[in-house]
Amino acid sequence: MTDATTLVIFGAGGDLASRLLLPALGQLLVREPSRVVHLIGADREDWTDADLEDVVRKSFATMDAEDAASRVDLTYRKTDITQPDDLRALLKECSGQVALYFAVPPSIAAASVAAMTPDMLPTGAMLVMEKPFGTDEAGARALNRTLTALVPESQVFRVDHFLGRSTTLNLLGARFANRILEPLWSAESIESVSIVYDERLALEGRAGYYDSAGALVDMIQSHLLQVLAVLAMEEPATLDEVDFREATGAVLRATFVWDDDPVAATRRARYTAGSVDGVDKPSYVDEPGVDPARETETLAEATFEVRNSRWAGVPFRLRSGKALGEPATEIVVRFRPVRHVPAGLTGTADGAILRFSLGPDRMSLELNLNAAEDPFELERATLSAELGEGALKAYAEVLSGVLDGDPLLAVRGDAAEQCWRIVAPILQAWRDGDVPLEEYVAGSSGPASWPSH
Repeated sequence: MTDATTLVIFGAGGDLASRLLLPALGQLLVREPSRVVHLIGADREDWTDADLEDVVRKSFATMDAEDAASRVDLTYRKTDITQPDDLRALLKECSGQVALYFAVPPSIAAASVAAMTPDMLPTGAMLVMEKPFGTDEAGARALNRTLTALVPESQVFRVDHFLGRSTTLNLLGARFANRILEPLWSAESIESVSIVYDERLALEGRAGYYDSAGALVDMIQSHLLQVLAVLAMEEPATLDEVDFREATGAVLRATFVWDDDPVAATRRARYTAGSVDGVDKPSYVDEPGVDPARETETLAEATFEVRNSRWAGVPFRLRSGKALGEPATEIVVRFRPVRHVPAGLTGTADGAILRFSLGPDRMSLELNLNAAEDPFELERATLSAELGEGALKAYAEVLSGVLDGDPLLAVRGDAAEQCWRIVAPILQAWRDGDVPLEEYVAGSSGPASWPSH
Protein backbone atom coordinates (compact mmCIF):
# COMPACT_ATOMS: atom_id res chain seq x y z
CA MET A 1 0.00 0.00 0.00
CA THR A 2 1.15 3.53 -0.79
CA ASP A 3 -0.22 6.81 0.53
CA ALA A 4 -1.66 7.61 -2.90
CA THR A 5 -4.52 5.71 -4.49
CA THR A 6 -5.51 5.77 -8.13
CA LEU A 7 -9.29 5.55 -8.42
CA VAL A 8 -10.43 4.75 -11.94
CA ILE A 9 -14.15 5.31 -12.49
CA PHE A 10 -15.48 3.43 -15.51
CA GLY A 11 -18.65 5.29 -16.47
CA ALA A 12 -17.50 8.63 -15.08
CA GLY A 13 -20.17 10.43 -17.11
CA GLY A 14 -23.03 8.44 -15.64
CA ASP A 15 -25.62 9.07 -12.93
CA LEU A 16 -24.09 6.66 -10.41
CA ALA A 17 -20.77 8.48 -10.49
CA SER A 18 -22.19 12.00 -10.14
CA ARG A 19 -25.03 11.21 -7.71
CA LEU A 20 -23.39 8.76 -5.31
CA LEU A 21 -19.76 7.90 -5.95
CA LEU A 22 -18.21 11.34 -6.37
CA PRO A 23 -20.15 12.92 -3.45
CA ALA A 24 -18.92 10.01 -1.31
CA LEU A 25 -15.36 10.72 -2.40
CA GLY A 26 -15.80 14.38 -1.50
CA GLN A 27 -17.05 13.55 1.99
CA LEU A 28 -14.23 11.09 2.50
CA LEU A 29 -11.59 13.65 1.51
CA VAL A 30 -13.06 16.23 3.89
CA ARG A 31 -13.03 13.68 6.69
CA GLU A 32 -9.53 12.48 5.85
CA PRO A 33 -7.66 15.48 4.40
CA SER A 34 -4.34 13.65 4.32
CA ARG A 35 -5.69 11.06 1.88
CA VAL A 36 -4.23 11.46 -1.62
CA VAL A 37 -6.32 10.33 -4.58
CA HIS A 38 -5.55 10.41 -8.28
CA LEU A 39 -8.87 10.21 -10.08
CA ILE A 40 -9.07 8.87 -13.64
CA GLY A 41 -12.47 9.14 -15.28
CA ALA A 42 -13.18 6.87 -18.23
CA ASP A 43 -16.20 6.95 -20.50
CA ARG A 44 -17.20 7.09 -24.16
CA GLU A 45 -18.08 10.80 -23.89
CA ASP A 46 -15.99 13.35 -25.77
CA TRP A 47 -14.96 15.05 -22.54
CA THR A 48 -11.85 16.91 -21.49
CA ASP A 49 -10.21 17.04 -18.07
CA ALA A 50 -12.12 20.28 -17.52
CA ASP A 51 -15.45 18.56 -18.12
CA LEU A 52 -14.64 15.93 -15.51
CA GLU A 53 -13.43 18.61 -13.10
CA ASP A 54 -16.77 20.42 -13.47
CA VAL A 55 -18.70 17.24 -12.59
CA VAL A 56 -16.41 16.60 -9.62
CA ARG A 57 -16.90 20.13 -8.27
CA LYS A 58 -20.69 19.96 -8.59
CA SER A 59 -20.81 16.52 -6.97
CA PHE A 60 -18.51 17.57 -4.11
CA ALA A 61 -20.68 20.65 -3.53
CA THR A 62 -23.62 18.42 -2.58
CA MET A 63 -21.55 17.30 0.43
CA ASP A 64 -20.14 20.77 1.25
CA ALA A 65 -16.78 19.49 0.02
CA GLU A 66 -15.95 22.09 -2.60
CA ASP A 67 -12.53 22.81 -1.10
CA ALA A 68 -11.58 19.14 -1.39
CA ALA A 69 -12.10 19.24 -5.16
CA SER A 70 -8.96 21.31 -5.58
CA ARG A 71 -6.94 18.54 -3.91
CA VAL A 72 -7.99 15.88 -6.43
CA ASP A 73 -5.51 15.17 -9.19
CA LEU A 74 -7.79 14.18 -12.03
CA THR A 75 -7.54 12.96 -15.62
CA TYR A 76 -10.19 12.08 -18.17
CA ARG A 77 -9.69 9.42 -20.83
CA LYS A 78 -12.21 8.64 -23.55
CA THR A 79 -12.33 4.85 -23.39
CA ASP A 80 -14.43 1.93 -24.58
CA ILE A 81 -13.98 -0.32 -21.56
CA THR A 82 -15.14 -3.39 -23.49
CA GLN A 83 -12.16 -3.14 -25.87
CA PRO A 84 -8.83 -4.73 -24.77
CA ASP A 85 -6.65 -2.13 -26.52
CA ASP A 86 -8.49 0.78 -24.87
CA LEU A 87 -8.25 -0.90 -21.48
CA ARG A 88 -4.57 -1.66 -21.83
CA ALA A 89 -3.75 1.93 -22.77
CA LEU A 90 -5.76 3.30 -19.85
CA LEU A 91 -4.41 0.92 -17.23
CA LYS A 92 -0.80 1.70 -18.17
CA GLU A 93 -1.38 5.15 -16.68
CA CYS A 94 -2.29 3.77 -13.25
CA SER A 95 0.18 3.69 -10.39
CA GLY A 96 0.24 3.03 -6.66
CA GLN A 97 -2.76 1.31 -5.05
CA VAL A 98 -5.32 1.05 -7.86
CA ALA A 99 -9.09 0.61 -7.61
CA LEU A 100 -11.12 0.07 -10.77
CA TYR A 101 -14.72 1.07 -10.07
CA PHE A 102 -17.30 -0.22 -12.59
CA ALA A 103 -19.98 2.49 -12.35
CA VAL A 104 -21.67 1.07 -15.46
CA PRO A 105 -24.60 -1.27 -16.15
CA PRO A 106 -23.94 -4.92 -15.16
CA SER A 107 -23.79 -6.11 -18.77
CA ILE A 108 -21.07 -3.54 -19.59
CA ALA A 109 -19.13 -4.44 -16.45
CA ALA A 110 -19.25 -8.14 -17.37
CA ALA A 111 -18.08 -7.39 -20.92
CA SER A 112 -15.25 -5.25 -19.58
CA VAL A 113 -13.83 -7.85 -17.18
CA ALA A 114 -14.13 -10.42 -19.97
CA ALA A 115 -11.90 -8.18 -22.10
CA MET A 116 -9.23 -7.93 -19.40
CA THR A 117 -6.21 -10.15 -18.93
CA PRO A 118 -4.12 -10.48 -15.75
CA ASP A 119 -1.06 -8.93 -17.35
CA MET A 120 -2.82 -5.63 -18.09
CA LEU A 121 -3.86 -5.09 -14.45
CA PRO A 122 -1.63 -3.20 -12.01
CA THR A 123 -0.32 -5.29 -9.12
CA GLY A 124 -2.84 -5.41 -6.28
CA ALA A 125 -5.62 -3.76 -8.29
CA MET A 126 -9.08 -3.87 -6.69
CA LEU A 127 -12.00 -4.61 -9.02
CA VAL A 128 -15.13 -2.90 -7.69
CA MET A 129 -18.47 -4.22 -8.97
CA GLU A 130 -21.92 -2.72 -8.39
CA LYS A 131 -25.08 -4.77 -7.98
CA PRO A 132 -26.81 -6.66 -9.41
CA PHE A 133 -23.98 -9.16 -9.52
CA GLY A 134 -25.11 -11.41 -12.34
CA THR A 135 -28.73 -12.16 -13.17
CA ASP A 136 -29.02 -15.57 -11.49
CA GLU A 137 -26.90 -18.05 -9.55
CA ALA A 138 -25.26 -19.52 -12.65
CA GLY A 139 -24.47 -16.07 -14.03
CA ALA A 140 -22.99 -14.94 -10.71
CA ARG A 141 -20.85 -18.06 -10.55
CA ALA A 142 -19.58 -17.51 -14.11
CA LEU A 143 -18.76 -13.87 -13.37
CA ASN A 144 -16.93 -14.95 -10.21
CA ARG A 145 -14.80 -17.33 -12.25
CA THR A 146 -13.91 -14.53 -14.65
CA LEU A 147 -12.99 -12.13 -11.85
CA THR A 148 -10.92 -14.58 -9.81
CA ALA A 149 -8.99 -15.55 -12.95
CA LEU A 150 -7.85 -11.92 -13.02
CA VAL A 151 -7.20 -11.20 -9.32
CA PRO A 152 -7.54 -13.03 -5.98
CA GLU A 153 -10.94 -12.97 -4.27
CA SER A 154 -9.58 -10.55 -1.66
CA GLN A 155 -9.16 -7.97 -4.45
CA VAL A 156 -12.77 -8.20 -5.69
CA PHE A 157 -15.05 -5.66 -4.02
CA ARG A 158 -18.75 -6.35 -4.67
CA VAL A 159 -20.47 -3.22 -3.46
CA ASP A 160 -23.52 -3.35 -1.24
CA HIS A 161 -23.78 0.08 0.33
CA PHE A 162 -26.24 -1.24 2.93
CA LEU A 163 -23.24 -2.88 4.59
CA GLY A 164 -21.85 0.62 5.07
CA ARG A 165 -25.02 1.99 6.65
CA SER A 166 -24.35 3.03 10.22
CA THR A 167 -27.47 1.24 11.49
CA THR A 168 -26.39 -2.05 9.94
CA LEU A 169 -23.02 -1.70 11.61
CA ASN A 170 -24.69 -0.62 14.87
CA LEU A 171 -26.28 -4.07 15.00
CA LEU A 172 -22.87 -5.45 15.88
CA GLY A 173 -22.51 -3.36 19.02
CA ALA A 174 -26.09 -3.95 20.17
CA ARG A 175 -25.82 -7.70 19.65
CA PHE A 176 -22.37 -8.55 20.86
CA ALA A 177 -21.64 -5.97 23.56
CA ASN A 178 -24.79 -6.24 25.69
CA ARG A 179 -25.48 -9.17 27.99
CA ILE A 180 -29.14 -8.17 28.09
CA LEU A 181 -29.41 -9.06 24.38
CA GLU A 182 -26.61 -11.47 23.47
CA PRO A 183 -27.97 -14.54 25.39
CA LEU A 184 -31.49 -13.92 24.02
CA TRP A 185 -30.51 -13.65 20.34
CA SER A 186 -31.98 -16.95 19.12
CA ALA A 187 -35.22 -18.84 18.46
CA GLU A 188 -35.50 -19.54 22.19
CA SER A 189 -36.43 -15.93 22.85
CA ILE A 190 -37.15 -14.34 19.45
CA GLU A 191 -40.49 -14.95 17.78
CA SER A 192 -40.00 -13.18 14.45
CA VAL A 193 -37.85 -10.66 12.59
CA SER A 194 -38.93 -8.10 9.99
CA ILE A 195 -36.57 -6.10 7.80
CA VAL A 196 -38.48 -3.41 5.92
CA TYR A 197 -37.20 -0.78 3.53
CA ASP A 198 -40.09 1.07 1.91
CA GLU A 199 -39.56 4.28 -0.05
CA ARG A 200 -41.60 7.31 -1.02
CA LEU A 201 -39.60 7.49 -4.24
CA ALA A 202 -41.35 6.18 -7.33
CA LEU A 203 -39.52 5.05 -10.47
CA GLU A 204 -37.79 8.44 -10.94
CA GLY A 205 -36.59 7.70 -14.49
CA ARG A 206 -34.85 4.41 -13.68
CA ALA A 207 -36.93 2.18 -15.96
CA GLY A 208 -33.88 1.07 -17.93
CA TYR A 209 -32.64 -0.85 -14.91
CA TYR A 210 -35.61 -1.23 -12.59
CA ASP A 211 -38.16 -2.60 -15.06
CA SER A 212 -36.00 -5.66 -15.64
CA ALA A 213 -35.19 -6.08 -11.94
CA GLY A 214 -38.15 -5.14 -9.76
CA ALA A 215 -38.30 -4.77 -5.99
CA LEU A 216 -37.27 -8.35 -5.22
CA VAL A 217 -34.00 -8.25 -7.14
CA ASP A 218 -33.29 -4.55 -6.57
CA MET A 219 -33.63 -4.66 -2.77
CA ILE A 220 -34.35 -8.06 -1.21
CA GLN A 221 -31.97 -10.23 -3.24
CA SER A 222 -29.05 -8.01 -2.36
CA HIS A 223 -29.42 -5.39 0.35
CA LEU A 224 -31.95 -6.91 2.74
CA LEU A 225 -30.50 -10.42 2.64
CA GLN A 226 -27.16 -8.88 3.60
CA VAL A 227 -28.82 -7.13 6.56
CA LEU A 228 -30.40 -10.46 7.53
CA ALA A 229 -26.97 -12.08 7.45
CA VAL A 230 -25.46 -9.46 9.78
CA LEU A 231 -28.40 -9.69 12.16
CA ALA A 232 -28.41 -13.50 12.31
CA MET A 233 -24.70 -14.37 12.13
CA GLU A 234 -22.74 -16.13 14.85
CA GLU A 235 -20.26 -13.97 16.71
CA PRO A 236 -17.09 -13.72 14.62
CA ALA A 237 -13.75 -14.05 16.38
CA THR A 238 -12.71 -10.68 14.95
CA LEU A 239 -14.15 -8.05 12.66
CA ASP A 240 -11.57 -8.60 9.98
CA GLU A 241 -12.78 -9.42 6.50
CA VAL A 242 -12.13 -13.18 6.77
CA ASP A 243 -14.02 -13.81 10.01
CA PHE A 244 -16.82 -11.33 9.35
CA ARG A 245 -17.58 -12.51 5.83
CA GLU A 246 -17.39 -16.18 6.81
CA ALA A 247 -19.95 -15.54 9.57
CA THR A 248 -22.38 -13.77 7.23
CA GLY A 249 -21.78 -16.32 4.48
CA ALA A 250 -22.72 -19.17 6.83
CA VAL A 251 -26.09 -17.51 7.46
CA LEU A 252 -26.84 -17.16 3.76
CA ARG A 253 -25.98 -20.81 3.13
CA ALA A 254 -28.58 -21.75 5.75
CA THR A 255 -31.32 -19.43 4.42
CA PHE A 256 -34.32 -20.76 2.49
CA VAL A 257 -37.82 -19.67 1.53
CA TRP A 258 -40.20 -20.33 4.42
CA ASP A 259 -41.60 -23.89 4.20
CA ASP A 260 -39.99 -24.13 0.74
CA ASP A 261 -43.24 -22.63 -0.53
CA PRO A 262 -42.65 -19.46 -2.55
CA VAL A 263 -46.36 -19.15 -3.33
CA ALA A 264 -47.50 -18.99 0.29
CA ALA A 265 -44.42 -17.17 1.57
CA THR A 266 -44.34 -14.22 -0.85
CA ARG A 267 -46.42 -11.31 -2.13
CA ARG A 268 -45.92 -8.84 -4.94
CA ALA A 269 -47.67 -5.70 -6.16
CA ARG A 270 -47.14 -2.57 -8.26
CA TYR A 271 -48.41 0.95 -7.83
CA THR A 272 -51.19 2.68 -9.72
CA ALA A 273 -51.69 6.42 -10.11
CA GLY A 274 -51.77 8.39 -6.89
CA SER A 275 -50.08 11.13 -4.90
CA VAL A 276 -46.93 10.92 -2.76
CA ASP A 277 -46.26 13.94 -0.51
CA GLY A 278 -48.63 15.98 -2.63
CA VAL A 279 -46.90 15.11 -5.88
CA ASP A 280 -49.00 13.23 -8.43
CA LYS A 281 -47.48 9.98 -9.66
CA PRO A 282 -48.61 8.07 -12.77
CA SER A 283 -49.28 4.35 -12.67
CA TYR A 284 -46.09 2.34 -12.87
CA VAL A 285 -47.18 0.92 -16.23
CA ASP A 286 -47.44 4.48 -17.60
CA GLU A 287 -43.94 5.49 -16.50
CA PRO A 288 -41.57 6.23 -19.44
CA GLY A 289 -39.65 3.13 -20.53
CA VAL A 290 -41.81 0.59 -18.70
CA ASP A 291 -42.99 -2.54 -20.50
CA PRO A 292 -46.28 -3.55 -18.80
CA ALA A 293 -45.95 -7.08 -20.18
CA ARG A 294 -42.99 -7.69 -17.87
CA GLU A 295 -45.31 -7.43 -14.85
CA THR A 296 -42.52 -5.89 -12.79
CA GLU A 297 -43.38 -5.56 -9.11
CA THR A 298 -42.68 -2.32 -7.23
CA LEU A 299 -43.46 -3.86 -3.82
CA ALA A 300 -42.19 -7.26 -2.73
CA GLU A 301 -42.44 -9.25 0.47
CA ALA A 302 -40.91 -12.63 1.22
CA THR A 303 -40.49 -14.74 4.35
CA PHE A 304 -37.38 -16.83 4.92
CA GLU A 305 -36.00 -19.24 7.49
CA VAL A 306 -32.39 -19.58 8.62
CA ARG A 307 -32.13 -23.32 9.10
CA ASN A 308 -29.56 -23.71 11.83
CA SER A 309 -29.70 -24.46 15.54
CA ARG A 310 -29.92 -20.78 16.50
CA TRP A 311 -32.76 -19.69 14.21
CA ALA A 312 -34.81 -22.68 13.00
CA GLY A 313 -38.52 -21.88 13.24
CA VAL A 314 -38.14 -18.08 13.27
CA PRO A 315 -39.72 -16.29 10.27
CA PHE A 316 -37.59 -13.52 8.75
CA ARG A 317 -39.91 -11.26 6.75
CA LEU A 318 -38.23 -9.00 4.21
CA ARG A 319 -40.17 -6.27 2.44
CA SER A 320 -39.35 -3.36 0.15
CA GLY A 321 -41.38 -1.14 -2.12
CA LYS A 322 -41.65 2.18 -3.92
CA ALA A 323 -44.17 5.06 -3.98
CA LEU A 324 -45.42 4.33 -0.48
CA GLY A 325 -46.87 6.87 1.93
CA GLU A 326 -45.25 7.12 5.39
CA PRO A 327 -42.90 4.24 4.62
CA ALA A 328 -41.20 2.18 7.30
CA THR A 329 -37.45 1.69 7.11
CA GLU A 330 -36.58 -0.51 10.03
CA ILE A 331 -35.48 -3.80 11.51
CA VAL A 332 -38.04 -5.19 13.98
CA VAL A 333 -37.12 -8.01 16.36
CA ARG A 334 -40.15 -9.40 18.22
CA PHE A 335 -39.40 -11.36 21.38
CA ARG A 336 -41.58 -14.15 22.67
CA PRO A 337 -43.90 -13.31 25.58
CA VAL A 338 -43.03 -14.57 29.05
CA ARG A 339 -44.36 -18.03 29.85
CA HIS A 340 -46.42 -16.89 32.83
CA VAL A 341 -47.71 -13.64 34.31
CA PRO A 342 -48.63 -13.65 38.03
CA ALA A 343 -52.34 -13.51 38.81
CA GLY A 344 -53.30 -9.99 39.68
CA LEU A 345 -51.39 -8.27 36.89
CA THR A 346 -53.75 -7.23 34.13
CA GLY A 347 -53.23 -5.74 30.70
CA THR A 348 -51.06 -6.71 27.79
CA ALA A 349 -48.10 -9.04 28.28
CA ASP A 350 -47.02 -9.25 24.65
CA GLY A 351 -43.36 -9.87 23.93
CA ALA A 352 -40.89 -7.02 23.86
CA ILE A 353 -40.13 -5.38 20.52
CA LEU A 354 -36.67 -4.11 19.57
CA ARG A 355 -36.54 -1.72 16.61
CA PHE A 356 -33.61 -0.35 14.67
CA SER A 357 -34.82 2.56 12.54
CA LEU A 358 -32.90 3.13 9.32
CA GLY A 359 -32.86 6.90 9.13
CA PRO A 360 -32.99 8.71 11.35
CA ASP A 361 -30.88 6.10 13.10
CA ARG A 362 -32.58 5.11 16.31
CA MET A 363 -32.94 2.05 18.53
CA SER A 364 -36.05 1.55 20.65
CA LEU A 365 -37.23 -1.17 23.00
CA GLU A 366 -40.94 -1.63 23.68
CA LEU A 367 -41.65 -3.26 27.06
CA ASN A 368 -44.48 -4.08 29.45
CA LEU A 369 -44.34 -1.84 32.55
CA ASN A 370 -46.64 -1.04 35.43
CA ALA A 371 -49.11 1.72 34.68
CA ALA A 372 -48.63 5.02 36.45
CA GLU A 373 -52.18 5.16 37.80
CA ASP A 374 -52.60 1.47 38.63
CA PRO A 375 -49.42 -0.50 39.42
CA PHE A 376 -51.31 -3.79 38.98
CA GLU A 377 -52.11 -2.96 35.36
CA LEU A 378 -49.54 -3.41 32.61
CA GLU A 379 -49.03 -0.93 29.81
CA ARG A 380 -46.58 -0.59 26.97
CA ALA A 381 -43.68 1.81 27.27
CA THR A 382 -40.86 2.52 24.85
CA LEU A 383 -37.25 3.23 25.71
CA SER A 384 -35.29 4.79 22.87
CA ALA A 385 -31.81 5.96 22.04
CA GLU A 386 -30.52 7.97 19.12
CA LEU A 387 -27.72 6.18 17.28
CA GLY A 388 -24.87 8.07 15.72
CA GLU A 389 -25.26 8.19 11.97
CA GLY A 390 -21.54 7.72 11.57
CA ALA A 391 -18.94 10.16 10.36
CA LEU A 392 -19.35 8.86 6.80
CA LYS A 393 -22.40 8.20 4.70
CA ALA A 394 -22.89 4.62 3.48
CA TYR A 395 -21.19 5.06 0.09
CA ALA A 396 -18.30 6.95 1.66
CA GLU A 397 -17.84 4.14 4.22
CA VAL A 398 -17.73 1.61 1.41
CA LEU A 399 -15.43 3.77 -0.71
CA SER A 400 -13.05 4.10 2.23
CA GLY A 401 -12.67 0.32 2.24
CA VAL A 402 -12.15 0.31 -1.52
CA LEU A 403 -9.37 2.89 -1.37
CA ASP A 404 -7.71 1.10 1.54
CA GLY A 405 -7.92 -2.28 -0.18
CA ASP A 406 -10.02 -3.63 2.73
CA PRO A 407 -12.94 -5.82 1.54
CA LEU A 408 -14.62 -6.12 4.99
CA LEU A 409 -17.78 -4.37 3.77
CA ALA A 410 -17.77 -6.10 0.38
CA VAL A 411 -19.90 -9.10 -0.55
CA ARG A 412 -17.82 -12.26 -0.96
CA GLY A 413 -18.25 -14.24 -4.17
CA ASP A 414 -20.01 -17.23 -2.62
CA ALA A 415 -22.41 -14.91 -0.76
CA ALA A 416 -23.40 -13.24 -4.04
CA GLU A 417 -24.18 -16.66 -5.49
CA GLN A 418 -26.14 -17.70 -2.40
CA CYS A 419 -28.36 -14.62 -2.58
CA TRP A 420 -29.44 -15.65 -6.08
CA ARG A 421 -29.92 -19.25 -4.93
CA ILE A 422 -32.18 -18.08 -2.08
CA VAL A 423 -34.57 -16.09 -4.29
CA ALA A 424 -34.54 -18.44 -7.30
CA PRO A 425 -37.72 -20.34 -6.28
CA ILE A 426 -39.53 -17.03 -5.80
CA LEU A 427 -38.52 -15.69 -9.19
CA GLN A 428 -39.65 -18.92 -10.83
CA ALA A 429 -43.02 -18.91 -9.06
CA TRP A 430 -43.57 -15.30 -10.09
CA ARG A 431 -42.58 -15.97 -13.69
CA ASP A 432 -45.05 -18.87 -13.74
CA GLY A 433 -47.83 -16.57 -12.51
CA ASP A 434 -48.38 -18.61 -9.34
CA VAL A 435 -48.28 -15.48 -7.18
CA PRO A 436 -50.74 -12.79 -8.29
CA LEU A 437 -49.47 -9.31 -9.07
CA GLU A 438 -51.63 -7.07 -6.88
CA GLU A 439 -51.99 -3.31 -7.04
CA TYR A 440 -51.79 -0.39 -4.61
CA VAL A 441 -52.34 3.32 -5.00
CA ALA A 442 -49.19 5.40 -5.01
CA GLY A 443 -48.97 7.13 -1.64
CA SER A 444 -50.81 4.37 0.20
CA SER A 445 -49.24 1.79 2.55
CA GLY A 446 -49.66 -1.01 -0.01
CA PRO A 447 -52.51 -3.32 -1.02
CA ALA A 448 -55.40 -3.18 1.44
CA SER A 449 -55.34 -6.96 1.82
CA TRP A 450 -51.76 -6.98 3.11
CA PRO A 451 -51.19 -6.83 6.86
CA SER A 452 -49.68 -3.61 8.12
CA HIS A 453 -45.97 -3.67 8.75
